[in-house]
Formats: sequence, C-alpha cells, structure tokens
Amino acid sequence: MALPKLSILDLASIGEGETIGQSLAGCVAVARSAEKHGYERVWYAEHHNSEFIASSSPAVLIAHVAAQTETIRLGAGGVMLPNHSPLVIAEQFGTLAALHPGRIDLGLGRAPGTDQTTFMAMRRDPRSSERFPEDVLELQAFFSDMSRVANVVATPGRGSNVPLYILGSSLFGAQLAAALGLPFAFASHFAPDSLREAIEIYRSRFEPSRQLDAPYLICGHSVIVADTTDDAERQFQRRRRTFAKALFSPPGNRLTDEQAEELLMSPRGAYLNRVFHYSAVGTADSAVRTLAAFAAETGADEIITAHHADRTESRVRSIALLAGAWSAQASANLSAAR
Repeated sequence: MALPKLSILDLASIGEGETIGQSLAGCVAVARSAEKHGYERVWYAEHHNSEFIASSSPAVLIAHVAAQTETIRLGAGGVMLPNHSPLVIAEQFGTLAALHPGRIDLGLGRAPGTDQTTFMAMRRDPRSSERFPEDVLELQAFFSDMSRVANVVATPGRGSNVPLYILGSSLFGAQLAAALGLPFAFASHFAPDSLREAIEIYRSRFEPSRQLDAPYLICGHSVIVADTTDDAERQFQRRRRTFAKALFSPPGNRLTDEQAEELLMSPRGAYLNRVFHYSAVGTADSAVRTLAAFAAETGADEIITAHHADRTESRVRSIALLAGAWSAQASANLSAAR
C-alpha cells in the first residue's frame, strides 16, 4: 500500500518556563525541519485566550515563518472564519500569496476557537457561525475574479486563487466540503469519535469543483517520536498533564502537576483519554506502524501530525525521526509492489 503524504500541525505551544518569543522561534525551527525532511505543509491553528498556545494570529505567524523558509507550504489550519470578515481574510492571505507564491494554504473552521466570553471580547456576533457556508463562498469569490459583493474587491487577494480547505471535528464540515468540492481536514487528533462517518459522508457526497475534481482527505494524528520508548512515553504523560491544565485550570490559578495527575485519574480525565485516542507514541518504527494502520483505516490522502514533544529540540527530533522511518517504509512498500 502506498503511504499518504505527511504534514504538520504546529500548535505553537508555550512550554513551562518558555517565553512567547521562544515559542515562536520554535515554530521557525519546526518548519525548517519539516522542509528539510520532506513534509508536505505546516499549518497553524487560530486560538485565543490561552496561556499555552501562541498562534492567535495565523497570518502574522505564517508571514514570519515563510520569510525564514524556502519551499514548504504554510497555512492556517485553520482560521476561525466566524471571528473575521471574509474580506479581511482575503486581503491577509492574498498578501501572503503575493509574497510567497505557490506556498500558502487557507484552512477554514466554523468554531470560534475560544470561549464565549473571549468571543464577545472580539466584538463578534454569536450568530456569525450560522453564516459560515455563505462566508466561505464570499471568501472564495474574493480570491477569484468575481466578487460576490458589488463594487468590493480584495487587494491583494483578487485572482490569487488561494486554495481553501474545510476543517471539521463533526459531520457538518464533511457535508460542506463535499457540497463545495473542497479538500476536507478532519481533526481526529483531538476529536476522534465522528471520523469514520465524516469520511463516508465526504466521499459519498463529494461534488467536483474548479479547485478539486475528486475528494482529498486530510486526517489529524498526534505524534511523539523519540530515540527510546521511555522518553516518548515521558513526554506523552507531560503533554496529557499540560492539556489537563489548559482545559481545567481555574482562571488565574493553574493546576499543579499533582492536581493534573489526580484529575486525569478521575471520571473527568476519561475525556482526555478519548482525545488522545489517535496517538503514535514511541520509537520511529512503532510510530510508523501506528500511522500506517491509521492510513489503512481512513484511506487518507494526507496525515497531518501534531508533534506534542515537550520542547522545540524534541519536536524537531520527532519530526526528523518520523520522516526517516516513513520514507524507508514507503520505499519498502514500493519495492514489494513491484
């Protein structure tokens, strides 16, 4: 079986004791490693009001990383469109496409990417997510030569045809991506439950479009690859504690490691065990086996990997180890097929 492409979702994690500047410098190191080792793309997701994630402004982060890399595709995975007007996003990503031709993607999500209080602080209408399909079409038109808004064009943006991707963690995104004939990226790295049904809906209902003539499926998978299984497992447990702190810490009072461990052992912690259902943790060979089985299960055209290692150096190492083993397995599969 031919293996799918690998790409990276960089969560721009802010590690304990790490400054935001160090986290963003880490994004450059991750992208350079991805470029060196043949990954398809690196995406950044829009999050707000988080002490642990530095990707609140994907367009700015993409510009920073693109200026310090050469060939790797970069994009948002994604921009939460209810937080913005389609025109502003068209201008931002049209600018990026003009500066870095052929390297910019735009993934779009329907959720606000934050809590309701923060959403209101952004001065957005709580009902804006209901307009998501119409806003996607309006944005797509701004990137073409036919604006849907009379006497309004996106400059930069018009004629750039920045490729759009629909993101989802439920069935809605699958339905919309199929109806619009767009690539679909499912967030199975944190929301595994609806994966199979979403895939079936997307493929069975797909309508060809100007951008895409056949379904193109991207599936998310968490990864921590290290030189030893023990080291990978240690980093994974730290990641689980960090995630528990991010989700359950009271405002202004971060949980301690001990409190996070207690929470993970409680009924509330069972949710996190489900979140990390699709995780490849261990040495490179074991991670490849896990991801190859996932590829066979989903038939994904691309697997976007979220490397949850505990610091930049470990993420870069995880990226390199996985790429080497994945390439070796792909070559072995090709030889066996001849």
